[in-house]
Amino acid sequence: LAWLPLPTKTLIQESSMSETSLPTTPGGTVTLTCGSSTGAITTSNYAGWVQQKPYQVSQGLIGSISNRFPGVPASFSGPLLGDKASLTITGAQTEDEATYYCALWFSNHFHSDIQMGK
Repeated sequence: LAWLPLPTKTLIQESSMSETSLPTTPGGTVTLTCGSSTGAITTSNYAGWVQQKPYQVSQGLIGSISNRFPGVPASFSGPLLGDKASLTITGAQTEDEATYYCALWFSNHFHSDIQMGK
């Protein structure tokens, strides 16, 4: 399963992430959110999160809202938060600095958006 940004304007408008950069101190907690202009994010959107570090292959973190991929530390969690999907990093470390992608399923297509996490 690949998570790819989609270039179609109408799809880009369907999800948005409000945080552009979230500074924290080592050991702090960071929460990123991902919403949709089409309504609340639910379990049927199968929200997923991907981490991209410079010059490295993207790493899947969370699939189907809260299922961590194998090898992903328990410090990463992805519950729904109100009407949005969220990614929480508990005990954030400097090595967690990355670009984070949110991917949502909309009935017959995936859409992803970008979150710069620091």
